[in-house]
Amino acid sequence: MMLGQNQTAEQVAAVKQKYGFDKPIGTQFLYYLNDLSPISFHSNSQTDYTFLSLNKYTATKLFTLGNTTTVLKAPYLRESFTKQGKKVTQVIGETIPNTFVLAVSAIFIAIILGITFGVISALYKDTWIDKSIQILSTFGMSVPSFFSAILFAWLFGFVLHNYTNLEMTGSLYELDDFGEKMTIKWKNLILPAIVLGIRPLAVVIQLMRNSLLEVLNQDYIRTARAKGLSEFQVIKNHAIKNALNPVVTAISGWFASMLAGAVFVEYIFGWNGLGKEIVNALNTLDLPIIMGAVLVIAIIFITINIFVDIIYAWLDPRVKLS
Repeated sequence: MMLGQNQTAEQVAAVKQKYGFDKPIGTQFLYYLNDLSPISFHSNSQTDYTFLSLNKYTATKLFTLGNTTTVLKAPYLRESFTKQGKKVTQVIGETIPNTFVLAVSAIFIAIILGITFGVISALYKDTWIDKSIQILSTFGMSVPSFFSAILFAWLFGFVLHNYTNLEMTGSLYELDDFGEKMTIKWKNLILPAIVLGIRPLAVVIQLMRNSLLEVLNQDYIRTARAKGLSEFQVIKNHAIKNALNPVVTAISGWFASMLAGAVFVEYIFGWNGLGKEIVNALNTLDLPIIMGAVLVIAIIFITINIFVDIIYAWLDPRVKLS
């Protein structure tokens, strides 16, 4: 893959030595862990894969023992197989901001509309309004993301293009008409953000409705009403905050999965994010990018869940951080 079809045996051997592929699988795994570890061990021999090369690492030497040097460094995710030795961290760094913008926009749509329609659905329980919202939310949850993406791209980007002025595909940054500089195209964010937000929107509506109905049956809500507070004050000051716990849980999970890469949505809309990069890496067997993306996704997921635990303590005083 890296050398093309005209490679020589010497070139293949050199590449295997460079990436440590001439070692047993177990040794290669230990090499990878050593690259990831902030404190790692490196050989002083230039013929060894673990040689402390400044091209690979920006490291601070701690101490040297025999032929091995211990260093403090940033995790090294290696280099892409197909991008002419481009570092994986650089590839992820170029794509994950686009995915972050898309995920934040989608989750913002889901939060605002989901909480609003969830409250309306709970206040008008068992009416035609409630039933209509439930049907739409169930339908939104049931439709696969790739189908929604194709449908929205075709309908709003092609059929209704003259009215919406939206494109079927496009990313956040695109070359201008003269091909001289990159410009921000905010309109390209609209369709993928809406499509990506449909499923979490449906979940938030259902959770907000059920949670609010449960809260409204609590004794302290009856007490607030008995004191003469208006229904708006009861909902705003007492009910919504206590009904948000399950919603926060759902939002955190969806947000983490969106940052993990909205693969179908990004690929169909041509959005240059982490999801599209993962698909391209899978198609070309670019293993370092795949592994690096998975590790970054895992870190994001864990970090968001820790952050959600802290939010719980603020939303519900009964939850204590220990």
